[in-house]
Amino acid sequence: MKYTLPLRLCSTIAISLSISFSAYAETKQPATTPNGIEMPKNYQNWQFIGVAHRTDNHSLRGILGNSIAVKAARSGNINPWPEGAILAKLVWKDRQHPLWEAATVPGDVQHFEFMIKDSKKYLSTQGWGYARWVGKELKPYGDNANFAQECAGCHAKAEKTDYVFTRPAEMP
Repeated sequence: MKYTLPLRLCSTIAISLSISFSAYAETKQPATTPNGIEMPKNYQNWQFIGVAHRTDNHSLRGILGNSIAVKAARSGNINPWPEGAILAKLVWKDRQHPLWEAATVPGDVQHFEFMIKDSKKYLSTQGWGYARWVGKELKPYGDNANFAQECAGCHAKAEKTDYVFTRPAEMP
């Protein structure tokens, strides 16, 4: 037997979640990172680019992009990514779905990360500006601006893909 919720109830749930998240985001603009990057406003309205599941640290990642990044991802023009592209990686600890053991779902917020493509401004980090906010409090990561070198060091492994690990999901 297939069970479906009435359309009106589904709409009400979706609107409630949207209002809750938007209200949180509007009242909770986090501090600027040590390298001067502010969390992009309205990132939660950006479009989906891909997902990742890291088994080494048990996390789920939703990757969103601004309009420049989404256009590049959809057209396959991501090597290199265009100037002005911004990628958002929203990271949660993974957990088992309480009603379906085979499903892995988001748990607690781990951190939110952003990569900003500006080859001139971020020359010392291969053309990408890096920013990270940790936990539900969205506390800026890093003691000083040099934390971005840590990010660039890890992303050096992805040199052949313009220092980006994200693989856009195929969209039929």
